Amino acid sequence: MDDRQKAFEKRRKAKSRMSLGGMLVTLGVVYGDIGTSPLYVMKSIIAGNGGMGHLSNDFIIGSVSLVFWTLFIITTVKYVLIAMRADNNGEGGIFALYTLVRHQARWLIIPAMVGGATLLADGMLTPAVTVTTAIEGLKDIPIMHHVLISSQGQVILTTVIILTVLFMIQRFGTQLIGRAFGPIMLLWFAFLGVLGIWRMSGDWSVLRALNPYYAIEVLFSPSNKVGILILGSIFLATTGAEALYSDEGHVGRGNIYGSWPFVNICLVLNYFGQAVWIDQNQGNPAYQHVADFNPFFEMMPQWLRLGGILLATLAAIIASQALITGSYTLVSEAIKLKILPRLRIIYPTNFKGQLYIPTVNWILWAVCIAIVFGFRTSAHMEGAYGLAITVTMLMTTILLSQYLISQKVSRFWAGLMLIFFGSIETIFFISSLAKFLHGGYVTVMIALIILAIMVIWQYGEYIKNNNSYRADNVSILAYKNQLSDLRDDDDYPLFTTNLVYMTHVQDGSKVNKDIMYSILDKRPKRARVYWFVTVNVTDEPYTAGYTTETYGTDYIVNVQLYLGFRMEQKVNIFLRQIINDMMKTGKLPTQPQQYTTLPDREVGDFSFVIIQEELSPETQINGLEKMIIQARLFLQKITVTPATWFGLEYSDVIEEHVPLILGKVPIRRLRLLRESPLKHHHVENDDIDDTDD
Repeated sequence: MDDRQKAFEKRRKAKSRMSLGGMLVTLGVVYGDIGTSPLYVMKSIIAGNGGMGHLSNDFIIGSVSLVFWTLFIITTVKYVLIAMRADNNGEGGIFALYTLVRHQARWLIIPAMVGGATLLADGMLTPAVTVTTAIEGLKDIPIMHHVLISSQGQVILTTVIILTVLFMIQRFGTQLIGRAFGPIMLLWFAFLGVLGIWRMSGDWSVLRALNPYYAIEVLFSPSNKVGILILGSIFLATTGAEALYSDEGHVGRGNIYGSWPFVNICLVLNYFGQAVWIDQNQGNPAYQHVADFNPFFEMMPQWLRLGGILLATLAAIIASQALITGSYTLVSEAIKLKILPRLRIIYPTNFKGQLYIPTVNWILWAVCIAIVFGFRTSAHMEGAYGLAITVTMLMTTILLSQYLISQKVSRFWAGLMLIFFGSIETIFFISSLAKFLHGGYVTVMIALIILAIMVIWQYGEYIKNNNSYRADNVSILAYKNQLSDLRDDDDYPLFTTNLVYMTHVQDGSKVNKDIMYSILDKRPKRARVYWFVTVNVTDEPYTAGYTTETYGTDYIVNVQLYLGFRMEQKVNIFLRQIINDMMKTGKLPTQPQQYTTLPDREVGDFSFVIIQEELSPETQINGLEKMIIQARLFLQKITVTPATWFGLEYSDVIEEHVPLILGKVPIRRLRLLRESPLKHHHVENDDIDDTDD
């Protein structure tokens, strides 16, 4: 283990032990989404029931009781106590969970893809709704005797500026962001708790809401105008739970365990405080006919209002962070699972799980900005918010039940967990369906687009592997003699000293037949050494090892590179180290160069060959499968090139295109004719210009 690996292990153990510093970072990175739910949950409940003029004490107590028990059952029990134990080397989220259970059944890829797509889609709405809600609180509030924001247009402009800056700083990593945001979120949660206690002191009877009887009663109460559909608003209180799970790898399970009780208590206190204020003001004429007001801001004393709104604005900015970082983790895991195409991934810090994907970042930004301009107000955004995430939670529950079974938990208890949480989340999903026509269709459409990309990438690979016209793999050993003869054949000019193919060597010696065709048939490539390199990505961050197999020769080398997920795949640099090591041990002869700028250079030049597939017109598969294959090949072209992925941007790289022939192609043979069929027929040839001499 090298120094970097030892340093990582030390940091990992320190993070898992839980610390005050780690919990502070956790507040800044993980809880932004769920921590800003008090900004809009009670507001949505009131609006859904017809406004302040249609409320009763029983309805208010029942509503806040539903919020309390939803937080407890979904967030605390399911995610914090159960799901977070299902981590993959410290990484959380639905794809990490799928990684743990995928070998149990092939169909489990379906809930993984559906859940991942809906989580990514709903995450695109989170920054827009939270920041817009907070900025709306500043409307018509005088700051230094001047009203800076007086119209919804100014709210939109301010929101767009804030979101743009937020997405721009993602490249610096969540370590920096967490350190900056942690103290602010600590102040935010303390503010929520103190404000809630202050309002609760006016009526401690609100504590009746701790009794689940009131939560169940309100669902059937005549004071509840929307019935079970109220759960669509209640569910907004726990939408950040899935992001909490996805961000586990950024901060460590121990720090979430240590900080969640504080966060949960502060949230509950604030909801209860809002309930008391609403109950005390339900008969206030000033609120009877006001449609656009927020009880969270209204319950603050006047002298605290401006400071509270500014703090809420900062918290809303941080709220976007949980879903953004969670999206990076989800996409990174999907790439490793070959569910999504390769994208450029940057690791801006030395902490496990902290990464940045530029493509994902700017797609999220573009969608968020479009949502802000499209919906314009937070009330309209809330109508779309939460529908897709109910699907994610259902899919997580399905995968969790399979995980429990894999951990030797009784099928009875695993099934009971599935029925219990699945039933609750199904009810939430049904109640949220009412949002579809009020904007929910936007997130559903985004989710379907993401899901379509996943299906194309996954199913396209399946079609290719099961319909290949050629025998895909051949043994290197079968061509050992031909490669030896070609190397020594002076009739062919030396193509390069070291000819490298980036491939996947299977069963010790098998490679794709196109590689041998490229060396021997397409254009015989004479080289001193033929390299077949496979890059294996490990779950450890700083693994940097390799194995070699020469098959008893000094001109064929099978290299297996083992690189940690944080290691850059600089294959060119690694190969030069490997060839030097092999020369020192006598496995390869030296390659002295007559013309060189480096004295005593013993390593020759390298040429890397990357084979790109193009769908052949001879392909004989049905129309739908052909469209999927074409779409997959298109995605390959517009995402990261293999040369960039393997760190070969400045190397000598040759791209060769080979036909991809799928399906059974009928072989048509020509027959020898005794005479030309045109002999007794007059044929006009438009391509010949007949002119008189």
